[in-house]
Amino acid sequence: MDSLNSDGAGALALEPLCQAAAHELRMRSYTIRTVNRYKRVWEQLADFARAQGLPAEYTRELALRFEQVYGLRDGEVLKLGQRWRRHLVYGIKVLDDFARTGTITRFTVETTGLRVPVGMHKVLREYEQYARERRHLRSTSLAERMHNIAVFLDFLRTRGLESLDMLQAEDLSAFIRTRTAWKPRTVSCVSSGLRQFLQYLFLRDILPRDLSTEIPTIRLASNATVPSVWEPELVERLLAVVDRSSPKGKRDYAILLLAARLGLRLGDIKRLTLDHLYWTTSTIEIVQNKTGEPLVLPLIEEVGNALIDYLRAGRPPVEHRHLFTNLTPPFDPICERDRLHRVVAYWRELAGITFRTPQRQGLHSLRHTLATRLLGAQTPFPVISAVLGHASPATTFIYAKADVETLRIAAIDPEEVRHGHAS
Repeated sequence: MDSLNSDGAGALALEPLCQAAAHELRMRSYTIRTVNRYKRVWEQLADFARAQGLPAEYTRELALRFEQVYGLRDGEVLKLGQRWRRHLVYGIKVLDDFARTGTITRFTVETTGLRVPVGMHKVLREYEQYARERRHLRSTSLAERMHNIAVFLDFLRTRGLESLDMLQAEDLSAFIRTRTAWKPRTVSCVSSGLRQFLQYLFLRDILPRDLSTEIPTIRLASNATVPSVWEPELVERLLAVVDRSSPKGKRDYAILLLAARLGLRLGDIKRLTLDHLYWTTSTIEIVQNKTGEPLVLPLIEEVGNALIDYLRAGRPPVEHRHLFTNLTPPFDPICERDRLHRVVAYWRELAGITFRTPQRQGLHSLRHTLATRLLGAQTPFPVISAVLGHASPATTFIYAKADVETLRIAAIDPEEVRHGHAS
């Protein structure tokens, strides 16, 4: 970022800043359409600075004045040639992020299609920054939180509210009443996030009183859901059908084994780097994204061989240290929001796998399957907890709800998972 400084005192030359920000967007796999939308906003910002007789330098004061003049008002009908104003808030947020930090963090509600009232944009943006930097929410949790809040704010728009200082307790009750089609767990999650958002609004003096107490508490049994599991032969059919002669097959096979044999969470698989593989001790050593706790797993022979095959003949020659990459240039690391459902779905369909009853079929279900197989093999709960990286053994007890027949047919030798095949 120092190369962008126009005077050495912290002012950022606007044109090279915008060029660098556009490059960063492309590197982060933003679409050309989105990049062009933001560039249009930045061009208008530069024109505004010239019209005001200001230096061609980025400052937060310039951005605020620009937003005050051109920010979209609720109900305003845009004239031809002014549609760029729809993207002003997000475009300036992106440029400001890049100017301050040298990187860009996607504004979570940007692509949801939800219509958040203009008068609530600034507060929503500030809360997202607060939740990320002060509450230290993980990226996936933050994305879910901000989406749920945006749903709420969009609902307020339908009730005629233009700013959050107009919020009343009856608006909260009406919102919860309209969520009857949601599952209890979803309502519980939304209520919890909304409660914290309202507390933030009260602490910031945006609300005159704490309305978080008006949100009902939705209590759920901690073991209310039976995890989805695969029958053992279906897992083997899935792995057997993978074409391990292609880069895609080599990558996908290694990903599937990490979930099915070691029980790694999706987030931890995506964040694996070359530095997490300890070949001399035959271990994978990470700090879990979900719990923040260290986890050491044995690099069993089957998984180790798949990783070596992928590294030798499947992983493209890239500079970054992430283990798994996208399959097309520039071969960036897999995006944090990518659920990798296609990795399972592609090979599952090729294998002709169907299930007797509706169930989850993604990578996480393979992790559930490992847990129930270990349980069926009478592996002690503390051992299963250690393998899966559960913060509490109580979490592992959920798997005891699986039916006895499923556990019987799923039984395997736990030594195969914990210590690897004998040479």
